[in-house]
Amino acid sequence: MKRLTPDFREKIWGATHLEPWFPNSDRKIGEVWFEKDSPLLVKFLFTSEKLSVQVHPPGKTEMWYVLSAEPGARIAAGFREPVTRARLRDAALSGEVEDLLEWFDAAPGDTFFLPAGTVHAIGPGLTLCEIQQNSDITYRLYDYGRGRELHLEDALAVSHLGPHAARQQPHDGVLVSCEYFVTESVHLDDLAIQLPPLDRDQFLIVIEGHAQIGGHPMQAGEVWSLPASSSPVELGGIAQVLRTFVPLPW
Repeated sequence: MKRLTPDFREKIWGATHLEPWFPNSDRKIGEVWFEKDSPLLVKFLFTSEKLSVQVHPPGKTEMWYVLSAEPGARIAAGFREPVTRARLRDAALSGEVEDLLEWFDAAPGDTFFLPAGTVHAIGPGLTLCEIQQNSDITYRLYDYGRGRELHLEDALAVSHLGPHAARQQPHDGVLVSCEYFVTESVHLDDLAIQLPPLDRDQFLIVIEGHAQIGGHPMQAGEVWSLPASSSPVELGGIAQVLRTFVPLPW
């Protein structure tokens, strides 16, 4: 098993308050990446301003688990009603695209699922854990006049043009289950549990508290990579942990 090294990435929409997951920063950190040679990529996101209205092409399906949210914090995913590509183009150019999106109130513990092609946005005042396919291709439709590059034609070509039921309801501890990843929430209350073995790599993401795995201490903000094994793994402590892995082919 291996504790992955965080990679702090500055963003214009990022935040300086990163606790309790990481030390606070004098730079605006928007993303903390945990990279490994894997089909999956784990990130922590911190927002103090709106992100661009954007979409990802096939190869970047993702989910968000809300770690903290200021009052009124929201995310957007999909449209309130079906739109045409011509309408989406006009709205992206005028800035009205925000009004076409379906906005969801966000609170700690909420889970949102965003298949590739889902037009989305993230508002300020949020800390999210993002689990995604390992790709960083983003097409911006609208960026609030910040002067960054837009990718209107590419975005229009891959955007789904209707509503999307992004909010997920946990079922037996499973937050999201799709063909690209399965993510479970594991609550520890000072009793050791046995994680079932997997014949493929898995990630453990500590989002709250302190834990131990195989005699190694773990704390909030850490991501551990566990190799494929035929034996169960003992996990203990007082913590909440997200467990994610690539499922077997459907």
